[in-house]
Order: sequence, then C-alpha cells, then structure tokens
Amino acid sequence: MKKNIKDDVKKVLITEDEIKEAVRRLAREIDEDQKNSEKELLLLGILKGSVVFMGDLMKELQTPVQIDFMKVSSYGASTVSSGELKITLDLLREDLPDYDVVIVEDIIDSGNTLSKLVPYLRGRGANNVRTCALLDKPARRKVPFAPDYTGFTVPDEFVIGYGLDYNERYRELPYIGVLKEEVYG
Repeated sequence: MKKNIKDDVKKVLITEDEIKEAVRRLAREIDEDQKNSEKELLLLGILKGSVVFMGDLMKELQTPVQIDFMKVSSYGASTVSSGELKITLDLLREDLPDYDVVIVEDIIDSGNTLSKLVPYLRGRGANNVRTCALLDKPARRKVPFAPDYTGFTVPDEFVIGYGLDYNERYRELPYIGVLKEEVYG
C-alpha cells in the first residue's frame, strides 16, 4: 500500500486560498510596475519548484507576457545550500535586451541562487531584472538579498507543497505545509 504524503505534513502553514490571494496581489504589483515600460515582459521560471506558482501567476497578469525557464540550484539533494550556483539548463535567448525579466522562484532561502542569477542575466543584456518569490525565508539568508515581489515571509521550517519539494516529493500539495522532521532528519 502506498503511503499518503499528507501523513508527512506536520502542519499547514499557508492555505490554498491564502496562496490564491497572494498570487493575485503579486500579479497586480507586477502589472503596475510594468504599465509604463516600453519593453515586453518575460517571466523566467526557475525549474522545477516555480512551475505551479508561475502558471498561476501568469494567468492573473493583465500584461502580455512571454515565459521561459532555467534550471539552476545551490542545493542539489541536500536541505542546505552549497552556495555554488549550478546552471543545468540555461536560457537560450539572444533577445534579452528586448525584455523586462521577472525571475519567478518558489522560495528564497540562503539568497545564494538569486544573488548570482540576477547579475548573470544582466551580464547577458537583460534590460531590467526583478525577482518574484512566493516564499521568502530571511532567517536563512547567507547573502544580502531581498526579492522585488514576495508572497509570504515564512519561518525557518522545512516547507513543501505548491511546487516545493523534498527529494522530488510533495510538489502536488495545493498548500504550503511544514514537513515532519523525521522525514528528512
């Protein structure tokens, strides 16, 4: 018999309805900032964790948008950031100067990934690079970094669901939950 993944959830931290409202709010903020720009908007999703969030975010935007993806990490299979940016799927575009880029991330933890990715994209000619994170966990910050758009600030607990995983599991949960320590500890 397969185990019910919900049994691994210590508690629900952010409900599905709270997430929906935050996504609508973030879309309004991005629309407002984008309304005077002459550049097109490109949402750049960081695989895999941002997929669910980015899909919902782009449906709420009123601004015309293109999407693309990168796969970058500073974690691997660990629960602790290595601090090294690993690009395993790069952005294959030559037209970045034509866009305002909003990097869409599921969570900012140490800050290592985005603090390196933002200047990397600027160095490749992106016109304007902003960051949008569903979750921000400033208690774990290793480098100074603050997202331009934030859904929720969360405590220093291991969170899963709505795209966030532990060892490729729990992404399908429609809420943000805290994983029981015995699962990963």
